Amino acid sequence: MASKFPPLIVMGVSGSGKSTVGAALGKTLGMKFIDGDDLHPSANKAKMAAGHALTDEDRAPWLEIIADRIGAELAEGNPIIVACSSLKRSYRQLLTSHAPSTVFVHLQGDQEVIAERQSHRNHEYMPNSLLDSQFSTLEPLSSDERGIRVDLTQTPDDIIRSINKDLTDNFVD
Repeated sequence: MASKFPPLIVMGVSGSGKSTVGAALGKTLGMKFIDGDDLHPSANKAKMAAGHALTDEDRAPWLEIIADRIGAELAEGNPIIVACSSLKRSYRQLLTSHAPSTVFVHLQGDQEVIAERQSHRNHEYMPNSLLDSQFSTLEPLSSDERGIRVDLTQTPDDIIRSINKDLTDNFVD
């Protein structure tokens, strides 16, 4: 049975909890979760691992892969959840090009909080040194975009409950 929810993209800077929240949300809502990091071309992974921020040109093929995947799954009647930084409005516009019903879940928090979180993890190819570039690139979700803003300092359970309620109240027919 298809989900009653639209496709979801859990967005935010590196270390905001996109993968953790996306996976938990997938279990709660009965939707397939995909970590967008797994869809990065190998050249992007190598560039980030070397400590270099991606450019818009680097990100474009990756975002197109994600948009295609969301659209293909939706065409099959299976809206999915994807963790994807979606830092700029133009990226979000590309991501919704195949599925305009997509809702963004923006995990928001202070850079100091996220830096502290990152100091306790070792990402395969996203060094903590790139956090500044992520924040400088970030264009927060605006009020005219389909989305939910969530304070990432809440507990994971509270975050999931908040998202579920907001989705049900605002994005389900």
